[in-house]
Amino acid sequence: MSSVTIDPARMRQVMGHFATGVTVITAVHDGEPVGMACQSFTSLSLEPAYISFAPALSSTTWPRIRAAHKFAVNILAADQQDVCRAMGRSGGDKFADVAWEKGANGAPLLGGSITWIEADVEHVLPGGDHEIVIGKVSALELPRDAEPLLFYKGAYAGLAG
Repeated sequence: MSSVTIDPARMRQVMGHFATGVTVITAVHDGEPVGMACQSFTSLSLEPAYISFAPALSSTTWPRIRAAHKFAVNILAADQQDVCRAMGRSGGDKFADVAWEKGANGAPLLGGSITWIEADVEHVLPGGDHEIVIGKVSALELPRDAEPLLFYKGAYAGLAG
């Protein structure tokens, strides 16, 4: 087995060429809404219905979402860059200017999102400087038909018509 060292900055640069959708993972912890922007999200299995995302070990929000055990994935629309920025910052009231409603599992469902997926934390696995979260889907909804918010090469992007 070869021992190759990959420069983290180069890894970020190369992986930035893979366009991703932008999500916000939300939950309620100690009676307060919590949320974090997340690009590392995917559908994992149809039967059973599982989804996955990978929060950084350095995240201060992820431990509160994990403790809540129930969460929602909000897939953002192209016109929700402000929501992404709010949920991507540290500290403060991230929900101050963000419309939301409580989902069936109690997690915040963000207004204007394309899709809401509610889930329970099923497994948490190690993944280097991240954890790999597998969630069992409990509910899903398509509240809005809109273009997605994408991230590509370190910036917001849209679909080419």
